[in-house]
Amino acid sequence: MSEEKKTGADLVVDSLNNHGIDLAFGIPGAKIDRLFEKLDHPKAGEKAPKLIVTRHEQNAVFMAQAFARITGKTGVVIVTSGPGVGNLASGLMTATAENDPVLAIGGQVQRKDLYRLTHQSTPSATLFAPITNYSVEIQDPNNISELISNAIAAANGPKPGASFVSLPQDVDEAEVTTAALPAVKPARYGAAASEDIAWLAEQIKAAKLPVLLVGARGSDDNTTAALHALLEQTTLPVVETYQGAGVISRELEESTFFGRVGFFRNQVGDQLLAQSDLVITVGYDAIEYEPRNWNKNADLHIVAIDTQAVQIDNNFTPARQLVGTLADTLIDLKSQIAGYELPAASQAKLAEFKEALKEAAKPTFTPAQENLNHPLSIIKSLQARMTDDMTLTSDIGSHYLWLGRYFKSYVPRHLLFSNGMQTLGVGLPWAMAAALVRPNAKAVSVSGDGGFFFSGMELATAVQLNLNTVHIVWQDNYHYDMVKFQEEVKYNGESAGVNFSKIDIVKYAESTGAKGLRVDSPDQLDAVLDEAFATEGPVVVEIPVDYSHNYELMSQLIDAE
Repeated sequence: MSEEKKTGADLVVDSLNNHGIDLAFGIPGAKIDRLFEKLDHPKAGEKAPKLIVTRHEQNAVFMAQAFARITGKTGVVIVTSGPGVGNLASGLMTATAENDPVLAIGGQVQRKDLYRLTHQSTPSATLFAPITNYSVEIQDPNNISELISNAIAAANGPKPGASFVSLPQDVDEAEVTTAALPAVKPARYGAAASEDIAWLAEQIKAAKLPVLLVGARGSDDNTTAALHALLEQTTLPVVETYQGAGVISRELEESTFFGRVGFFRNQVGDQLLAQSDLVITVGYDAIEYEPRNWNKNADLHIVAIDTQAVQIDNNFTPARQLVGTLADTLIDLKSQIAGYELPAASQAKLAEFKEALKEAAKPTFTPAQENLNHPLSIIKSLQARMTDDMTLTSDIGSHYLWLGRYFKSYVPRHLLFSNGMQTLGVGLPWAMAAALVRPNAKAVSVSGDGGFFFSGMELATAVQLNLNTVHIVWQDNYHYDMVKFQEEVKYNGESAGVNFSKIDIVKYAESTGAKGLRVDSPDQLDAVLDEAFATEGPVVVEIPVDYSHNYELMSQLIDAE
């Protein structure tokens, strides 16, 4: 009996298998349906990544992005041609901006129709080239595996991000004669140059107040472990970006954690950076929090530890760049600064900053209406119910500013923000991905009543998958509030284009099969959250929130313009 012939779809699946891809998100269509057949119906003895079908391609890529951020593996999304690939744009742009390795495979018309005005013909590889690390269209079926291999390598490069591979329908269905390539072990760079590490060690020893600013690329497991080892030996103050959230453990919090920076130049972390005589960035990406915010006067002494050369900026000109594997660089640095202690005057100053950080997190004002819940009260109630193994994902809105500043996280990549693109709608899909890969712990997401409906249709998917998610909607009477309050500050109390129609969130949740709960008064908050966290399967909790104090988030800008 002759051996069964293999198609392009088989070669795609074999290539994904060889790279350890065990999960893929997406929506099928006619131009790529053979690949979906292989994914959803593997033959006996064959292996294929598990397929998660979503309600919208944008949410599929959001889930792939969160999978990548949480696991450190490549997230995969597969969609059909035309509008299918078009709906990937926000997610791929976000993944590239925020250092998340994602491989997107998009269907395409047959090669003979690529340059015709034919149904769903789109120059998709060209479309995605500016917003990905790698974007290519397969022209030869026998090249499928090498192009997928290169796409995965590019997605996981020194600055991780998205890759896109366009798969024409006739390539997907064509007979192939080549086998899938094995995964190639990623290049390892090792520590930065030894002379640069030695130089930095001397800079630290001579400094009065050195500060570490840890960003997105500094939050992987190996770098976090190396950072902890360094800080356990030598006490240095640390400021996190929003995407660096959780790099400081509970044990190190009191001595080393001095808050997060990421929006508005008025935080304790901003004040500390402004007074430092040596700012050491670790895996920091300028898109997380522009240098013009934390180095407004362009006068700070900066050294960058990173995986690649930084983008030079009027407010970000490091004295030196230590480029290499972050964990190895920190390990080498650790041995060279043993014995260093912050001067007594600096320790006293840090004690003042620490007290200010604690005071800022205390609710000290009365809600504008008695049925409303203050943001800090909601955060306090959430904090009391969340364990370190749970994941909290934040959508974009006013709540994201409150969470970024005040929600404490002690494990990296368990508190997730979109702080590069600030992409609306990520909260629920990210939590769903967290529930898939961390099935033994609740995944909690927070959105506003606007952002919730950007991806709320995926509640039905969460119900179908029986995911243990709690989605909390901060209800502010149907406004895009983050836009609203900033417009009001800029335009003498006026706002524009921020109102939208009302939808009963509890009934909406129940219509999908999820449990819907509402906090009708602040005294119910704890009991309702207890019920939500005790429920198996997806839950949505609507909490009317008091945003009357949002203006304080923008007040007291340091050296404000």
